[in-house]
Amino acid sequence: MASSSDRLPAPSAPRRPSPGGSTPHPAAAGRHRAAILANLPGVLLAAVAVGFATALSRFVPALSPAVVAVALGAALANTAGVGERLRPGLAFVSRRVLRVAVALLGLQIAVPQVLALGWQTMAVVLAATGTTFAVTPLIGRRLGLAPGTSLLVATGVSICGAAAVAAMRETADASDDDAANALSGVVLYGSTAIVVLPLLGSLLGLAPAQLAVWTGAAVHEVAQVAAIGAAAGVLAAAVTVKLGRVILLAPMVALVSWRRRASAPAGRPPVMPLFVAAFLAMVALRATGLVPDAVTAAVPQVTSLLMAAALFGLGTGIHVRTLVRGGRALLLGGIATAIISAVSLAGVALLV
Repeated sequence: MASSSDRLPAPSAPRRPSPGGSTPHPAAAGRHRAAILANLPGVLLAAVAVGFATALSRFVPALSPAVVAVALGAALANTAGVGERLRPGLAFVSRRVLRVAVALLGLQIAVPQVLALGWQTMAVVLAATGTTFAVTPLIGRRLGLAPGTSLLVATGVSICGAAAVAAMRETADASDDDAANALSGVVLYGSTAIVVLPLLGSLLGLAPAQLAVWTGAAVHEVAQVAAIGAAAGVLAAAVTVKLGRVILLAPMVALVSWRRRASAPAGRPPVMPLFVAAFLAMVALRATGLVPDAVTAAVPQVTSLLMAAALFGLGTGIHVRTLVRGGRALLLGGIATAIISAVSLAGVALLV
């Protein structure tokens, strides 16, 4: 007869801890692997689109990689369509990659250079941006647009184009259709400004300094401002004014989030999204002077690539039929562009 000790199971070998001190859970590792594989097709497609957009922008400097990427995404959505295999990866780049790009945008802003513009220039920027941001949603309401669409149009036109639309989308709890409608108007009118604004400046007899401030205070995208500034010989001044507007992205997003918290006592959103707080942290870090010159020189290129990938993903949500049926979003974008152009031009005439 076997003893009781013979009937006991043999002790199992102790599990070796991982180098970090904890044993990885097989199920968790499997989920991560599955997520990576699910995202891979869409991410690879976005990478190809970014490569094409970057190459095209080198031949046509007036077209930034972000603008080209939005157009490519829209073209794909309205021709071949976006298959289910691509959707997880495109959602990843339009959300996660976007947050990294917005945070890195803060490293491009040199606060001392912005402050050196003087109070007159900053007054023009604040008046034009604030007026457009406040008035555009009111006009959108009169046009019968969804609040999310109106808010995103206001943000994109008044601050920094497609990047601002993408950054505000989560805070505003806007839908993909809202973002697509806002993006289409921002891209259309911002690109048109590259041709129209210098012609108007010449007809009005603006001095180079005045044209630089008007360009930086009125045109949507940083790349579009750079294209106008380079052609007019006011590149550095125009881009610096534009970056003064970009700084306002964080306060605007925080303001919208604060208003949502006040109106939603249960399940309140954060005062400021973490990626916007990271943007402010990057601005502060750049202001300390501790960031090496090699890093600040490389950041614009890295940010441009990441933003282009994110905007390609957002562009796949733009459907021409929806835009044609809802042309009021394009109308609102045109009205908002006219407002910021007129207010900033008046400020330039009075103060610069």
